[in-house]
Amino acid sequence: MNWRIYLIPVVLLVLVCCGGKKSADKKGDAEKIKTTLPIEETEVQTITLRTMDFQHELVSNGRLSARQTAELQFESTTESNVAVRIFVKNDDRVAAGAAIAMLDTFKLSNSFKTAENNLQKAHLELQDVLIGQGYSLKDKDKIPATVMQLANVRSGYSAARIQYDLARHNLQHAVLRTPIAGTVADLFTKTYSMIDATKPFCKIISAGGLEVDFTILENELSLIKLGDNVQIQSYASPDIRSTGSIVNINPSVDMDGTVHVLANVQPQPKLFNGMNVRISVFRSLGRQWVIPKSAVVLRTGKQVVFVYRSNSTARWNYVTTGLENSTQFTVKSETLREGDEIIVSGNEHLADGSKVKKIN
Repeated sequence: MNWRIYLIPVVLLVLVCCGGKKSADKKGDAEKIKTTLPIEETEVQTITLRTMDFQHELVSNGRLSARQTAELQFESTTESNVAVRIFVKNDDRVAAGAAIAMLDTFKLSNSFKTAENNLQKAHLELQDVLIGQGYSLKDKDKIPATVMQLANVRSGYSAARIQYDLARHNLQHAVLRTPIAGTVADLFTKTYSMIDATKPFCKIISAGGLEVDFTILENELSLIKLGDNVQIQSYASPDIRSTGSIVNINPSVDMDGTVHVLANVQPQPKLFNGMNVRISVFRSLGRQWVIPKSAVVLRTGKQVVFVYRSNSTARWNYVTTGLENSTQFTVKSETLREGDEIIVSGNEHLADGSKVKKIN
């Protein structure tokens, strides 16, 4: 009976201690919840969730080239030929048929005169051969073809005629002219310097515009078609941009699983032939929910979008992102609604129920 009397105070003491511990735990949990939500309002910016056309972006690397170029080269260059006069310089614009440079014509003129003289001698020899066969050049139409051919060979007239035509051609082409209008490029020869007959004298880049050749993967073929818009951006100067459209898709897949695509490029003074550029191909893939990439954040390993509520709080919504381009996602969600105000900035440290202040 006495031990029971001593046991009652001990039980009461234990119950009091346990009750105090539970109260302390509840108070601690409340404090933890308070610390998860910012006390001060966070400034955020929002957009209205709307269904819109999504522009899918396919990115590739390409190289610019002129739609038409002409590599000019002297046809009558010899070891003694020098460019005695050059009429243009790099970056000059020239019209079709314009003179680019002129060779020293002294030896070319002598060669032509010698060939002309030899031709005249051969002509006399031809007459003698024909007379010996009982014919005259005056009756050329009556001479049998076999007799005329034999006379040309015996007199040396055929060979002399060939040399004469070649000498005249070389003399006439001592002046180098461009067949197309455009801009002069790759002109490195100096006046009075020897000409390298194995290399072009210069290049004329047509003023008709540029085109860009780039590649895409085989599994990306379904994402492009003829006429799709492209954006061209220079790697050297990202602020230099232009636009164009796809004009050709090569119907062949190479060993690397890529396909060559060709697009025209709108004129831009700072885009040059041979420049490396970044290509973005845009194509509309229908009307969907489209939001900026900045609107999507990760919470507990899942993609979340915060929505601004009228009581100045932020509520999170789980989303699933779909297609993307350089700045946007398409999204699906069971809790988002058309017209929701999606928070796109200031959402880095928000929690569900955080106090926020919307700013323009």
